[in-house]
Amino acid sequence: MLDMLSGRDLAMVLIVCLAWAGNFLTSALALRELSPLLFTALRLLLLGALLLPFLQRPPRAMWGRLALVAVCNGALHFGLSFWALKLAGDIASPAIVMQSYVPMAALLAWILLGERFAWRTALAIIVSFAGILVLGFDPLVLDRPESLLMMLVSAAFLALGTVLMRDLKDISAFSVQGYTAWIGLFPLLIASALLEPPMLDQIRTVSAQAWIGVIYAAVIASMLGHSLFYKLVQRHPVAQVTPYLLLSPIFAIVLGIVFWGDRPGVRLYVGGAMVLGGVLAIALRNLAKRRAPVQPEVVA
Repeated sequence: MLDMLSGRDLAMVLIVCLAWAGNFLTSALALRELSPLLFTALRLLLLGALLLPFLQRPPRAMWGRLALVAVCNGALHFGLSFWALKLAGDIASPAIVMQSYVPMAALLAWILLGERFAWRTALAIIVSFAGILVLGFDPLVLDRPESLLMMLVSAAFLALGTVLMRDLKDISAFSVQGYTAWIGLFPLLIASALLEPPMLDQIRTVSAQAWIGVIYAAVIASMLGHSLFYKLVQRHPVAQVTPYLLLSPIFAIVLGIVFWGDRPGVRLYVGGAMVLGGVLAIALRNLAKRRAPVQPEVVA
């Protein structure tokens, strides 16, 4: 059973979910004018500048892992996810498919860390991935299958970064965000210079709408959204907070329908429900494991 948060904490969750959902819409609007890798680089540049006062020197032994986390979460996840969003004809499917990082993280933790999970978690993982297959046959998604594949790759890098973050010690959350921004920035700038139109030409011609998207992504989605999320996980177990965060893709779907003109089909709704249902089941199992750590679990 999911524990209810207090009214104050529920309000914080609502703000976080709205901030992250709105990022899909504002970023999609900005990506009409900016190439995805440049947009991601501008987001990280602004975020890194804002977080400079919070940077703390990490232990020497953590630098290598921190660099891996930064490349996975900053350059590869963000770069590919915004590329997928630009390719997509909708907002709903990228918002849903991104949640596949949760079952991916469970699988990677099993492979890389030897973490074991029960048959219920295995079933939830299967349901989530089956949901992606169902969602992929929706006409809205079939028109641009490359977007779906790219978002899956992006989610895989986020899952890997999430697993690698578990061994980061003695580094504040804001420091991790700041170093992720600065370390991830340079690969993105190089890739943008090689693969996209000239950066300065794009920057000179973009409208205020595109800059609003960059500012929103850095300030609202990252600074505000993640700072409130960190406050929540300081008060409650991560497993208790995670199920509430599934409101974010639901809000993104609503925003896509109202402001972007999305018209999801039955397959997208069914597949989306399977993906999010599987993610919710995994989150609830993690919460149950935390409450009863003495009960051994086996892979089935």
